[in-house]
Amino acid sequence: MKVFKFGGASVKTASAVKNVKSILDGFAKEKLFVVVSAMGKTTNAMEAIVSALYDKNFDLFCELVEDRKSFHIEIMDALFEDKKNPIFEEVNTLFEDLKLMKKDRLVENYNFQYDQIVSLGEVLSSKIITAYLSTFQDDVCWRDARTFIRTNNDYRKAEVDWEKTKELMDIELNQPNCRVSITQGFVGHTEEGFTTTLGREGSDFSAGIIAYCTNAESVTIWKDVPGMLNADPKWFENTVKLDKISFREAIELAYYGASVIHPKTIKPLQNKNIPLYIKSFLAPAEPGTVIQASTENDALVPSFIFKVNQILLSICPKDFSFVVEENLSDIFKKLALSGAHINVMQNSAVSFSVCIDIDNFGLNRLIDLLKDEYDIKYNDNLELVTIRHYDQKTINRVTKGREILMEQKTRQTVRIVMRNLEEE
Repeated sequence: MKVFKFGGASVKTASAVKNVKSILDGFAKEKLFVVVSAMGKTTNAMEAIVSALYDKNFDLFCELVEDRKSFHIEIMDALFEDKKNPIFEEVNTLFEDLKLMKKDRLVENYNFQYDQIVSLGEVLSSKIITAYLSTFQDDVCWRDARTFIRTNNDYRKAEVDWEKTKELMDIELNQPNCRVSITQGFVGHTEEGFTTTLGREGSDFSAGIIAYCTNAESVTIWKDVPGMLNADPKWFENTVKLDKISFREAIELAYYGASVIHPKTIKPLQNKNIPLYIKSFLAPAEPGTVIQASTENDALVPSFIFKVNQILLSICPKDFSFVVEENLSDIFKKLALSGAHINVMQNSAVSFSVCIDIDNFGLNRLIDLLKDEYDIKYNDNLELVTIRHYDQKTINRVTKGREILMEQKTRQTVRIVMRNLEEE
């Protein structure tokens, strides 16, 4: 069995859904498990619906629900000649039930309610695509990830219960007459049956979970790029496709911020040596990128990962004492409490510097937590570039016209925090 994953961009319109069908038609004799994301920007729209509900702005809530309903109906109108297809009533009922939530008492756990509502984007997408494919063939089945991917109760970032998920998937795969299974990415369920989500962009991870639990032959993630590139085209001209890299290299690139693959996706595949292909849904015949065990090609091409809007924070004890383990423990605790994501850190005898992702609210909270015991200075609006398999030429290339504020090197990776001088 092969596992395919199609993201929001690959199912955002009726023509895109038809393109998915044409790709699947190229595998007409193979057993497929297809993971789909919500259509287009539906996840963002569903998040806005949750916010409006909790703000008790019910006019906006209903308006946003109606907008998403119209968006999906428009896609279905272009897909189905038969307007009496049961999918129309099913989608209409789902949105009507969603509207009725304005009459319900809000649960205190916002993250719980978020998962129950936002996950509906994937449910809609998977149901519509299943119904469309079923008009052409009778071996397509809708599979509900809310019944076979078991997680804990940590809503919005649920952890997978691998043993129970494997057990449930063994039962799921016993259904007969089902060559093509369509299911939702990003979604799981608790022991009590409540819906959970695996974190934003978690559909890649869903594909990895399914592949691991079914001992799949391979996973293919269909993207709007020709494969995994050595840099984001919006930051770099003349990008190069990485034809073949190792699981280890892919994990490193994902950790540093490469956006093509969800960081959690690689581990279950590496554990069972299941290759991962990154291919273009715009050019499905092209070879794309394969991620597998061999490391022999990893250093052939340097890779560049940019992060913007970075904060570089310098923290010094007010009593000018050494920065030792006790200080670091305290600082890390306060970083966690403020919601900071650490990218690079460095310390000297009397200071600790850290490059972080954090919003303004979190930054103000962090400063408030630290200010009694530490002197704090920070620079904002910075860039962080990570170069894998660097040389001096590649460093010079990315630092031209910039002031370097922090630099860290290992044998294979350099990370540079810098400021664009041209913006001053």
